[in-house]
Amino acid sequence: MQDILSMLNALHRPRLLIRAARAGTQGYNRNRHLQRLLGYGALPRTAPALMRLIELERELNEQRKDDDAGYSLPRHLDVLIAIMGEAQLLRAMRPVPVVGPAGPAPT
Repeated sequence: MQDILSMLNALHRPRLLIRAARAGTQGYNRNRHLQRLLGYGALPRTAPALMRLIELERELNEQRKDDDAGYSLPRHLDVLIAIMGEAQLLRAMRPVPVVGPAGPAPT
């Protein structure tokens, strides 16, 4: 299975939609946003939440492309904001590789 962050990097959406979502990430509140988008109750961890959000976004994007009357731009933006916010959290949690001191290897 493809890495979650690689999946996000592969997403291609209209520039204006992405710019609006980026602007919205400054006010991202995980508790408030995820409960509204994924339902109330215990919040999933970051990676499972991202997977559910990616699936929701995929459905919304299909509606957008099909000019579906049920398409909601504000909901699409909310989902993209949540995806970007969760991706920031995931990146912050990833371990940083430790690099040893520079110099020749011991013999």
